[in-house]
Amino acid sequence: TMAKILAVDDDITVQIILQELLESEGHEVLLADDGEAALRQTQKLKPDLIICDWMMPKLDGLELCRRIKADPQLATIFLILLTIREQVADRVQGLDSGADDFLSKPIEPSELQARVRSGLRLCQLNKQLSQTLHELKQTQSQLVQSEKMSSLGQMIAGIAHEINNPVTFIHGNLSHIEDYSQDLLDLVECYQQEYPHPSPHLQNKITDVNLDFLSQDFPKVLASMKIGTERLRELVLSLRKFSRLDEAERKPVDIHEGIESALFLVQHRLSTSAGQPWIQIIKEYGELPPFECYPGQLNQVFLHIINNAIDALERNQEKETVNDYLPQTIPTIKIKTTLQKNYQVLVRIIDNGIGISDSVKTRIFDPFFTTKPVGQGRGLGLSIAHQIVVKQHGGELECVSQPNIGTEMIIKLPFKKCLLT
Repeated sequence: TMAKILAVDDDITVQIILQELLESEGHEVLLADDGEAALRQTQKLKPDLIICDWMMPKLDGLELCRRIKADPQLATIFLILLTIREQVADRVQGLDSGADDFLSKPIEPSELQARVRSGLRLCQLNKQLSQTLHELKQTQSQLVQSEKMSSLGQMIAGIAHEINNPVTFIHGNLSHIEDYSQDLLDLVECYQQEYPHPSPHLQNKITDVNLDFLSQDFPKVLASMKIGTERLRELVLSLRKFSRLDEAERKPVDIHEGIESALFLVQHRLSTSAGQPWIQIIKEYGELPPFECYPGQLNQVFLHIINNAIDALERNQEKETVNDYLPQTIPTIKIKTTLQKNYQVLVRIIDNGIGISDSVKTRIFDPFFTTKPVGQGRGLGLSIAHQIVVKQHGGELECVSQPNIGTEMIIKLPFKKCLLT
């Protein structure tokens, strides 16, 4: 296989010999006559293999090896040192500096070609190993998150079921209690009309219980309890919609219903401790037909992205609190859905938080990459979201962001292109 090889030697004759021998094997050969020039070419062109002389001006072979191996982006390049030194101590020094192999001078053509072939085989194996490790990390992250979300889904479904029974019982009986209490209050009022002059004992009792206040407040208490049980029933419904354990297969669903269930689950993060909303939610929902997908998994995507948007807004608020001179902005999350002409659903989740730099943006979908403090994130959320959107629904997940302006996550979902079967 043709490779890109950098030959480094301050002797023009050696350069010519190396170039001819390597090109005869079909390799692309780059040349440098000192260590500094070699380092610049390596950083710019990233050759597969380098053959360099031990003794060179400006930067010798040992220092060149050290600098290349110290750079994570260059460390996998195979390095062969050209030397006339045969002592074991010299070879040890070369290996400690980062050399992978040695070639004695004067150069023996067949030995050079054999060592280059061997070095390139090792390079190829290293690349395959790196790719395998990357795939294993992705698989591991998928398994960890899948198991985590499966357990979470089961727990949510169990909690929802356990809450639902007593809440339904209470909610169903509140209307009866309301009727009974009203009947009793009406009866008390009749007694007051029939017996306008109660005995002193009864009058004391009426005063003790504060009958007028009780008559006015009791219906209010019941109304408040009714609202509370309705809220609990909504929570149970949202938990069920989010977990959707009964909907593991692909099926047509209302995308907006999934977004609403995710928003409901993060409501506690959208309000202050006093219960006042501090994050403004703007919904611009388009007309969408039922979309065929894996509902539970897509709901995870919405939840991950909305939680990340809230994190960005919290960090932005902390920055504005520290720097009073910064303009105060209303924390906002905007959710827009549209149906494209090419039958593609677009879901855009936009925040005006702290934003993401270009260097971070290129890595946000990498497994285990996170910018959050230790203990606040494992770097799996967006990686899993990306896999769900791309690999399991045949869509796209894009990030558009600018520091200090905000972030827009764009989910593109094509109709009937789910890839997991």
